[in-house]
Amino acid sequence: MIKKLNIELLFWVTGLAYLAMINPASDAHFSLCPIKNLGFSFCPGCGLGHSISYIFHGELKKSFESHPLGIFGLIVIISRIYTLAKRTIKTSF
Repeated sequence: MIKKLNIELLFWVTGLAYLAMINPASDAHFSLCPIKNLGFSFCPGCGLGHSISYIFHGELKKSFESHPLGIFGLIVIISRIYTLAKRTIKTSF
């Protein structure tokens, strides 16, 4: 049994679950992007969440159009989740 909750692991898993459930075509969501909230139209990171969400919905072309690094970002996040889960389970036993 896992005795200690890993907050970072919970954060990443919850974030990916949210991206899997949202409608990526909808712009009716709150943005945490400080550049976008300051009124600038260009941000190099904006579109990454939509890109990952499109991947979960099987729309790879739209994913690439939203942000070309979406697939890479998803691989990095899944790798981090795997590392954290492995470390959390290993230290629990």
